[in-house]
Amino acid sequence: MAKVAGVDVLLKVKVAENMVMLGGQTGATLNRSANTIDTTDKNSGGWAESMAGVKSWSIDCDTFVSLGDEALDTLFDAFDARTPIEVSIRVGADSNADGYTYTGSAVITDFPEDYPQDDAVSISMSLQGASPLVRTKGVVTVTP
Repeated sequence: MAKVAGVDVLLKVKVAENMVMLGGQTGATLNRSANTIDTTDKNSGGWAESMAGVKSWSIDCDTFVSLGDEALDTLFDAFDARTPIEVSIRVGADSNADGYTYTGSAVITDFPEDYPQDDAVSISMSLQGASPLVRTKGVVTVTP
């Protein structure tokens, strides 16, 4: 079993027909959750019982601003137009049969830019899932 370094896991954004890596990334977190439905009844022996309900997902990502970055320009346009964008995160090398990719459409819900005096310009964004999050396992074929 091969471990995966976080530095190798990248957020990509659909630009035209291609998934393009967002340049300048410093971190990303995929959040997945499910609402709970209380199914406790008088036969539960005094214990609460629950079942999973509606699922949701989001991504939080930190990136340095890289001028001319197609993926970042696409994110700016999507935020301004309030439109969903297709995003993906690959865990493992494209050639790794055990690697997997998460893909889905998301809307940008938070998009602050930071302009510190003693550091690079950066963006911390939050993307909220606007479709099911699909996980596919296996080799990724990249077409030029």
